Amino acid sequence: MKNKTNQHNDRAGGLQEKRPDARAEFERELALEQAQERERAEKAKRGRLIWLAVGIVLIAANLRGALTAVGPVVGRIKDDLSLSGAGAGMLTTLGLLAFAVISPVAPKLSRRFGAENTLLAGMALITVGDIVRAAPNAALLFAGTVLIGVGIGLGNVLVPALIKRDFASRAGLMTGIYSVALTLVAGIASGVSIPIADAPGFGWRGALGVWGLASALAMVAWLPQVSRGRRERVVRSSALASARPWRSPLAWQVSLFMGFQSIIFYVNVTWLPELLQDRGMSPGTAGWMLSLMQIVGLPANFLAPVLAARRPSQRGIMAVVMAMLLVGYAGLLFDSGAGPLTVAWVLLIGVGAGASFSLCLVFFSLRARTATEATELSGMAQFVGYLVAAIGPAFIGFVHDSSGGWQTPLVVMVVVVALAALFGLGSSRAAFVSSASERVSPDSTGADTK
Repeated sequence: MKNKTNQHNDRAGGLQEKRPDARAEFERELALEQAQERERAEKAKRGRLIWLAVGIVLIAANLRGALTAVGPVVGRIKDDLSLSGAGAGMLTTLGLLAFAVISPVAPKLSRRFGAENTLLAGMALITVGDIVRAAPNAALLFAGTVLIGVGIGLGNVLVPALIKRDFASRAGLMTGIYSVALTLVAGIASGVSIPIADAPGFGWRGALGVWGLASALAMVAWLPQVSRGRRERVVRSSALASARPWRSPLAWQVSLFMGFQSIIFYVNVTWLPELLQDRGMSPGTAGWMLSLMQIVGLPANFLAPVLAARRPSQRGIMAVVMAMLLVGYAGLLFDSGAGPLTVAWVLLIGVGAGASFSLCLVFFSLRARTATEATELSGMAQFVGYLVAAIGPAFIGFVHDSSGGWQTPLVVMVVVVALAALFGLGSSRAAFVSSASERVSPDSTGADTK
């Protein structure tokens, strides 16, 4: 009897061992559901970031083209409106002054309305400005330029901050993509400006106004970011104060580097076609040389921030870039023709200018610890930088008119490159703009930037 009872118990125990434990089964199902939820969240995040990257690229495509389209047709504008060299240079200078004025305001607008909404407003201003300056009125040409400058200035400040916020682990790569998109369209705008102006019914006004279509497209593509973007929370006053870089010597070096490398770019897009035409090139060829100068810098635009993000100090990269610019301008200074050597000097300037611009952009991320600090540094650097840069095109036009040639303006540009090298090497050291930023906690950073 005892043996039968033991056998029955053994069989029951075996059945119990084979029967799944309800609690363990529940935990497995819960873990599976949580894993699936995380996977869905990761896919949604990747999709959001991809669409954000597309939006950033389309915004970047509108942050230079409306201005670089001016250089190839500046001679026609001067003749049509009877402008002096300095007056024509004001078409670029006004845009740069607008950059400078809006730059310190942009971080405040971002905190008040959200970065996504502020960038949409920037694209709207560019669209309206492109339409206004195409009107048959000289005053509206300058008024439209101001509107374009304000819109571009908002993008200049806020896009690097978005890269720091949403692509922190890939800041160098995303900065490279952003810089390439910006430079590529800027180069295309220079190249197609003359052909569009020569098309029946367009003229130079049509060549400038057509860029409103590109900014309107960017607005449409950016709308999903506005609908899902959340209004940024105002950070604690102590955290915000620690993000202000105005007392940092490094922030001033970044800002002045921004200024002098911007002088190089905007003097090129304003006056290089005129210089080449005065040396014997046709207007169409001179316009495409400006386009080539920008497009040839695209590999450097992409590689410079990627390489910079991999090392704490960027002084070696900066030294090579500044040497290219110095050789290029010295070559133009001593070569008064328009032959193959001239093309070589322009290409060197294009590579150096492209790399220096993207290095400046990536400094906003590399020299800052948080997205708030990156936004404030970007605002300060572009306020100071574009105030400095605003002097360039009009001053070079004045020097050209006074000297009657391009030799003296080119000497000025060699000095500008030397100053850019000085502040660029200072900006390249392994440091952050404010040691006080170390006190910002991860929690406050997240609250501030999301």
